[in-house]
Amino acid sequence: MQHDLRLRAAARVIYDNVYSAVDPAPFSFEEAERFGTVEYRQAVGAALDARSVLAAQHDQLLFAAIL
Repeated sequence: MQHDLRLRAAARVIYDNVYSAVDPAPFSFEEAERFGTVEYRQAVGAALDARSVLAAQHDQLLFAAIL
């Protein structure tokens, strides 16, 4: 995911919020990315889901603005 910096940043924010200092993940984000851990894959999946939802909402808002 090195080529999509915005998606990587979103995944990192999700990872850091889900695996906070209270309930830390066994790896840092960079290590989780390198090893492809389940926690990393879940954060990437959440970032992809968020991107599609936000894109759909943006499209809908643009359409409403035209009317």
